[in-house]
Amino acid sequence: MPSLTKHDAWWRDAVIYQVYPRSFRDSNGDGEGDLRGIIEGLPYLASLGIDAIWLSPIYRSPNNDGFYDVADPRDIDPLFGTLADAELLIKEAHECGLKIIFDIIPNHFSSDHIWFQAALRAAPGSAERARFHFYDGRGEHGELPPNNWNSLFTGSAWTQVPDGQWYLHLFDPSQPDLNWDNADVHEDFETTIRFWLDRGVDGFRIDVSHGLVKEEILVDHRDPDLLTQALRIDTNDVTAEQRADLLSDMPFFDRDGVHDIYRAWRKIFNEYKNRMTVGEAFVYPTSRLANYVRHDELHQIFNFDFLLIDWDAEKIKEAATRVISELATVGAPATWALNNHDSPRLLSRLGSVDKARALALLTAALPGSLYIYQGEELGLPDGEMPLSARRDPIAIRSQGADLGRDGCRVPLPWSAHQVNFGFSLGAPWLPQMHSYGEYAIERQVKEPHSFLNFYKKTLELRKRHPALGGDGSITFLDTKPGVLAFTRVPGLVVVANTHDERVVMDVEATSVLHTSGPGVGFASEVLTLPPHTTVWLQR
Repeated sequence: MPSLTKHDAWWRDAVIYQVYPRSFRDSNGDGEGDLRGIIEGLPYLASLGIDAIWLSPIYRSPNNDGFYDVADPRDIDPLFGTLADAELLIKEAHECGLKIIFDIIPNHFSSDHIWFQAALRAAPGSAERARFHFYDGRGEHGELPPNNWNSLFTGSAWTQVPDGQWYLHLFDPSQPDLNWDNADVHEDFETTIRFWLDRGVDGFRIDVSHGLVKEEILVDHRDPDLLTQALRIDTNDVTAEQRADLLSDMPFFDRDGVHDIYRAWRKIFNEYKNRMTVGEAFVYPTSRLANYVRHDELHQIFNFDFLLIDWDAEKIKEAATRVISELATVGAPATWALNNHDSPRLLSRLGSVDKARALALLTAALPGSLYIYQGEELGLPDGEMPLSARRDPIAIRSQGADLGRDGCRVPLPWSAHQVNFGFSLGAPWLPQMHSYGEYAIERQVKEPHSFLNFYKKTLELRKRHPALGGDGSITFLDTKPGVLAFTRVPGLVVVANTHDERVVMDVEATSVLHTSGPGVGFASEVLTLPPHTTVWLQR
């Protein structure tokens, strides 16, 4: 295959904005975001200086898990609109200079999918059941699950059907896992991929990309409860040693067989021009992420380090160095994300506007691709709401012991002065806090130093400066404890102060390009950097 030019491989340094469609913008007043609402928001998205939009699922679904329970991957759920609306969105996004990435969910279907409904009607051992993981139970009468695996959404990973057999679901019972040893599954997903590529989709984000292949299904795990804790990236309930031990040998994640699937998919993508894939995978050790982005597999893989990283110079340096070096072994670009639809928002996690802006500016200077989750550019905090208002199956199945992910999915505020902050004329599907008016797009556009205009300037400089983005080199400098500094060629120095006190240091540079906050002083190569501040300097 001929080598790609930088223009062809647009994803290597792209800024990609994740739209959570249900919470972006509502065009018809039903309180639910939709495709027409995204089309209405395209001018705003284009104004940010992004390169592409990634849409969380919009396929036909009973919506038991935020539309990640797909009943028909080749049709649009009526809540979002129609197939014609999706095609119009792709067309108009392209006319705005934006590429479109769809989610694809290959680990499971919805229990409403025609395949699973046929499997329920069919007998044990049938071809219909062979597309999923159906097994007889243990115990004298098959009353016990086939093994002791847990669902990641709490409880058992098995549900029994009326004839006594059990089916596997690593997530909600409404999300039966597919059997990727079955040829029908391979064929159907290849059909889905071509269906959307033929309609102009520029790529796919692959949900649970490490989970398709299962091994030793009828064998108990040695410590399923601790493994469930280890699989949560936002928990401190397991030690680093326990996590390393448990995650290095999971029977249902990161099995070598997944790579055969992605090699077959890559052949399809190579038939189309400038299309890409990005995988969601939680693996250990993290060096195994590089296996997913070898030259004949996926184009990008998410790393989760920055989703929950502390505002700590040493930890940030270690994570950035490791991610860049591990992916460099296969020539793949790094991806950076500070938020997504499954993790706490940056502002709520760090508890400080200064820290959030400083980490965002530092991250935007790293080589590779940058992913932004909707509302991140507004400095939006997680929404708070009672358990009765929550929709996440994690919160529901755990009866509130785990509040789940709804806080980061609250609808966007567009205007401080309109009903429901301009998101919808109807009551939003998740309640917005009264304080959201302070973060409204309409208000922030007019404020020169707002979080929004800070992000816009960051992305504008990132696109314009020759040292930023791309696969350029990064060199870390020796600094004082609590200070992180690195250079990028040509002509950029980045310095971040994670201290509570200001620092004064010598820096070989000529001028200030951008700062995350006020009070930066620079003269005669002496930098005065306030606490919790990042600066870009021209060298």
